[in-house]
Amino acid sequence: MSKSMQNEQSKVFLIILNWNGRKMTLDCLESLVSSIKYQVLSMEIVVVDNGSTDDSVLKIENFNIENSLKIKNFKLKIIKKPKNLGFAEGNNVGIKYALENGADYICLLNNDTRVDPDFLTELINTAESDEKIGIVGGKIYFEKGYEFHKERYKKEDLGKVIWYAGGVIDWKNIYASHRGLDEVDEGQFEAVIDTDYVNGCLLLAKREVFEKIGVFNAGYYMYFEDVDLSLRAKKAGFKLKYCPKSHIWHLIAGSSGIGSGLNDYFTTRNRLLFGMKYAPFRSKGALLKESFRMLKNGRPWQRAGVRDFYLGRFGKGSWK
Repeated sequence: MSKSMQNEQSKVFLIILNWNGRKMTLDCLESLVSSIKYQVLSMEIVVVDNGSTDDSVLKIENFNIENSLKIKNFKLKIIKKPKNLGFAEGNNVGIKYALENGADYICLLNNDTRVDPDFLTELINTAESDEKIGIVGGKIYFEKGYEFHKERYKKEDLGKVIWYAGGVIDWKNIYASHRGLDEVDEGQFEAVIDTDYVNGCLLLAKREVFEKIGVFNAGYYMYFEDVDLSLRAKKAGFKLKYCPKSHIWHLIAGSSGIGSGLNDYFTTRNRLLFGMKYAPFRSKGALLKESFRMLKNGRPWQRAGVRDFYLGRFGKGSWK
């Protein structure tokens, strides 16, 4: 089992995936370097570059050199891949590296985020509170100016608008949604609770989880891979928890774009993949009927997603 925080330092690997996101990744690293309380952790940050064609790798390497004094208490590892493997397999590269190098905990963090100094220790404290807890997620806010409905909020509310405060799966309609989405944080989500799934934007897992159930299903490429992992962990007997004291701020879809063709394609195909594996029988029937309607009347990339599901084209599939 994982080491107790009180007795011996846990070895933590923090995985950040980068794809042509130089500025976001550097800002995320600066946030980590400037604020996180490393003294209680034995930590290595692993940046997996997913085949970037910009100058991301060079800039991240320079960051590592220029900040050598600030980051003397931990390591910064850069793993370069020749092509874009997608969110699932890109993170798998980092997860496998962490497991091979003795990780007790593995934390996934999106590159388009800014962190609170205590975000990681709070996740670990929650994980350590019960040996049956396998995966923990924190409270994720919209970064200021990135809210879905900017006109809805007062100036003083910005930075306190919730994006994720636990995950909820609607088994009737096969949707995964965020508890508290678009709500201003007024202390209404301050209890540690069981959650249906943990969002991959901020996900801490004990090494035992990956040893028992494996890594992300690379067939998803992106979207629903975190929900699938959560379901597999639950089926294996692990608890999933939401930890309200762990805070980060998220720029939201920095590389994918809400409502884009990419979103249409992977959400449509992967919802079918997920639903046909896990959903109740009646929901599966409704999902199949919906897919036939979408083949006829859906948007172009929704139609492509349905076709690829039935043809068994997973991973990147038909996406350009």
